[in-house]
Amino acid sequence: MSDFNELFSSFTEHMKVKNYAPPTMDSYGRGLRTFLKHLEAIGITDVKRVTRDILYDYQAKLMAEKQSRKLSYSFVSAKIRAIKRFFEQLEASGALLLNPAEYIKEPKKETRLPRTVLTEDEVRRILDQPDLSTITGLRDRAVLEVFYSTGIRLEEMVSLTIFDCDLQGGLLRVNKGKGSKDRVVPLGKHAVRFIKEYITRVRPQLTRHDKTEKHLFMSRQQSPMSIQVAEIMARNHARKAGVQKRVTPHVFRHTFATELIRNGADICAVQKMLGHSDLKTTTIYTHVAGCDVKKTHSTSHPREKDNETTETITPDLRGIKLERQT
Repeated sequence: MSDFNELFSSFTEHMKVKNYAPPTMDSYGRGLRTFLKHLEAIGITDVKRVTRDILYDYQAKLMAEKQSRKLSYSFVSAKIRAIKRFFEQLEASGALLLNPAEYIKEPKKETRLPRTVLTEDEVRRILDQPDLSTITGLRDRAVLEVFYSTGIRLEEMVSLTIFDCDLQGGLLRVNKGKGSKDRVVPLGKHAVRFIKEYITRVRPQLTRHDKTEKHLFMSRQQSPMSIQVAEIMARNHARKAGVQKRVTPHVFRHTFATELIRNGADICAVQKMLGHSDLKTTTIYTHVAGCDVKKTHSTSHPREKDNETTETITPDLRGIKLERQT
């Protein structure tokens, strides 16, 4: 049997082939290294000797560490998930005949609502902060509108390309989201408006040295916008808006989901828009069921229901009277 370093390298290559997201690869890598060190510490140098009881003991060790360090259940879940994927790969490759981790389950997650959710007023104040007369201001407004309109994750936003936006159809394609899954989400009218402005007036200046650049959102250094820049941007605009809450891009995701549910959206539609593989993850927002995703977005999202960019239609009362007479 190959040594642990070779097995670790093989698993890393497997994740690359399967197009795992970088954060997932990092998480699984850390979890697997910790587990392999544990095996060496108890005198096991061959994965064929790993039994279900050994895995149960290791899970108990992780739970004890969680308690002593006051960590969340996700700490244990991430490490157990890494082990399960590792042994699944060994079984699939023929390195093991039986998978000892097959029946090992992750601990139940806490089903609590997100700690920070913005009010509609707070969101509007934050959205109004960027100076639209500047390059970064118009870009920041477009980014914030995308976060609030779609509820996409931070990693998904910085990975967007110019080919992912269907501005005419009001749709946004999210490639290789969490779990390496693609999805299409509705893109609201306000987000469409500011993306158009950004693409027309700002992006050409930020890509003038590399016309082949495909990333949608760029930094002033003419490189793709980074996770760190996006986090700082959201925090700074919230501070300028006088919002006392700790605001991150993920807070916009929580707010997006909460507002949709509050306005009558179906939980299955919200699940699709958020990209949750398990409906249970979405049920932290509510317990409802069944409707069209695009219709849900346009009728439930607060930014889609206002009249800021909607033309006023005056009914033809004379035509109505004539119709009644006939």
